[in-house]
Amino acid sequence: MTHKSAFVQTLIERGHFYQATDLAALDAAAFESECGGTPLTGYIGYDCTAPSLHVGSLTQIMLMRRLQQCGGKPITLMGGGTTKVGDPSDKNEARPVLTQTVIDANKASIQTVFAKFLTFGDGPRDAIMVDNAQWLDEVKWLDMLREIGKHFTINKMIALDIVKRRLDQEVPITFLEFNYMLLQAYDFLELSRRYGCNLQMGGSDQWGNIVQGVELVRRVDERQVLGVTQPLLMNTSGEKMGKTANGAVWLNADMLSPFDYWQFWRNVDDADVAPLLKRMTDLPLDEIARLAALGGAEINQAKIILATETTALLHGREAAEAAQATAAAQFGGGGAEAGLPTVSLNEAPSSLAALFVATGLVESNGEAKRQAKGGGLRVNDRVVDNVAIAIPEALHMGQEVKLSLGKKRHIMVRLDV
Repeated sequence: MTHKSAFVQTLIERGHFYQATDLAALDAAAFESECGGTPLTGYIGYDCTAPSLHVGSLTQIMLMRRLQQCGGKPITLMGGGTTKVGDPSDKNEARPVLTQTVIDANKASIQTVFAKFLTFGDGPRDAIMVDNAQWLDEVKWLDMLREIGKHFTINKMIALDIVKRRLDQEVPITFLEFNYMLLQAYDFLELSRRYGCNLQMGGSDQWGNIVQGVELVRRVDERQVLGVTQPLLMNTSGEKMGKTANGAVWLNADMLSPFDYWQFWRNVDDADVAPLLKRMTDLPLDEIARLAALGGAEINQAKIILATETTALLHGREAAEAAQATAAAQFGGGGAEAGLPTVSLNEAPSSLAALFVATGLVESNGEAKRQAKGGGLRVNDRVVDNVAIAIPEALHMGQEVKLSLGKKRHIMVRLDV
C-alpha cells in the first residue's frame, strides 16, 4: 500500500514502523507538513541513566532523523526529571536511584551525540532539545493528583505489559516506578502546549506509555495527538541486539572506540544485513536491494559497507574509513596498530593472564587459561600458551603491546607508571 506522505512511506519501507494510534491521521498530518503546512512535530525522550546511549537508543535517533528528512520537526527530550523515577519497562527490578550530580553529568555526556544525526537551530523545522525537569521539578503533588491522576485508572495501569510482567513474576514494583507512566504522559501534554508537539515516537515497548499520553492530551486539552512505534533492535533470530561479549555497544567514543563500533556492525549475521542497512543508514533502497542480493562470501562486502556507513554517521567519515583500513590490515596480517583502541593501565598486572583481564579481553584468569589452551590469545601477533608468565618487558619500557583474542578482538595496551 502506498501512503500519501514520504514520512509514513519511509517508516514502512525502511522497517521503522510497528504500530500507530491512527495511521491515517499520521499520514495526513505528515503530508500536510511536507506540503508546507504546519510541521509535524515529534518527540522521543531519553533518560539520563548512563553517560552514553547505546545502539538500542540509536534506532530512536534514526527515527527522529527520518522525521526531519521528511520535513518534520524533532524534539529531543532529555529526562532530567523522569530519570529521578526510572522507567520500569523491560526490567525485572527497579533502576538504581541516581543523585542529581550523576544525572547532570550523564545528561551532559549524552547530549553530544544528537547533533551528529539532527540539525538543530531556530528554524521552524530545526530540531530542539528540552529537559522535562523544566516542568516536572515544578509540579505540585496535589495538583498533579487532582488534574492528571484522575485521568488514569489503576485497572489500565496494571494491565500494561511493563507492569503486568513484574506482577506476574511476583517481582516488586515500587510506587515510585508506578508513577513513571503519569510523568511520561504529562511530558506529552507539556510539549503539546509549549511547542505544538503532536507526535510521540518510540520503541514498541513504549506503546502503553505512548497511548496514555495521547489519551491524556485528548482528555485535558481536547486536542488530537498521535503516537507511532518501531520494532526494537532485534536480529532475525529474535534476540535483542546491542551487546557484545565485552558489554553494551555504546555511542560515545570514550566508552567504545570507533574501531570496536565498526567491528560490531561488521560482525552481524548475514540475514540481518539488509534490515540494518535500511534502518541504520541513509543508503538508497535500490542500493540496499543490490547489496542484499549478494550471496556467499560476497555478503561480506555488504557488511563492510554497513559498518562503514553506520560508523560514519556517528563518528565521521574519516574515523569510519580508518576503522575499515585497520580491520582490513588485521585480517590480512598487516599492521595498522594506530587504529586499534588503546588501554592504559596505572599498575603492572602480576601475570599475562591478569593483563588480559585488566584490559577487558577476558573476564577472569580462568578464562585466560582456557583461551590460551585453545590458541585464542596472542601477544604482538604471536600465540601464547602460558598465561602464568610475567607481562612483556616492553610494557615496563614504556612501549605499547598488542593483545588479541581470537581473530576479531585486538587492542593496544600500555603502562602509565
